[in-house]
Amino acid sequence: MKDYTDIIIAPVITEKSAQQAEQNVYTFKVAASANKIEIKKAIEEAFGVKVEKVNTLMTKSKKKRVGRYTGLTKTYKKAFVTLKDGEKIEL
Repeated sequence: MKDYTDIIIAPVITEKSAQQAEQNVYTFKVAASANKIEIKKAIEEAFGVKVEKVNTLMTKSKKKRVGRYTGLTKTYKKAFVTLKDGEKIEL
């Protein structure tokens, strides 16, 4: 198995993710090659909590402009991790 530092890249901290955290759903940016089982094991190992389920999605890149220059944002994989009742992660 890969080390959990290879799988979990960073937590996603937005208003929406903060509201979801109140319902035991935490959002993480993860490696694109990671599957749900690897993500579950990595979260349990890194934070010492029990994971109920994992939902994943690949974000699409968007067109952005700065002056006359155009480009695309990066594509990344996002994981929504639901914890069992009574569990909590301090971010």
